[in-house]
Amino acid sequence: MKSLLAALFMLTALAAGAAAVEKKPFDKTRFDALRSAGEVVLVDVFADWCSTCARQQEVIKAYVADNPERELHILEVNFDRDKEWVRHFRAPRQSTLLLYSGEDQIWFSVAETRPDVIRAEFDKAFVAAARNGQ
Repeated sequence: MKSLLAALFMLTALAAGAAAVEKKPFDKTRFDALRSAGEVVLVDVFADWCSTCARQQEVIKAYVADNPERELHILEVNFDRDKEWVRHFRAPRQSTLLLYSGEDQIWFSVAETRPDVIRAEFDKAFVAAARNGQ
């Protein structure tokens, strides 16, 4: 019985990890390299205390889980700590999302939480990346 419970626990942990969204702190070198390689990059300007950001995270997490074949690179800019990058991206507030397909910025959004809108923009970015050979 113990081994069955242990196996069940491990399967649950693996499933949870598969749906996890891999986010990295914003780094200009990484950002530039990903864009040069034609990748799809989401710059997520967020704050830990922001309820709108939390709703956006749920949509992003669901999109990643539903599209495991698509590699969405997410770089986080902390609204409270990363003021240089907040200004650089002209983010008027937390919950700002900037989406790039290669070198092109294809979407800029403030406080968007509608799943259909966010998903459609992600889909457009991947279509553009595929069209450009990525």
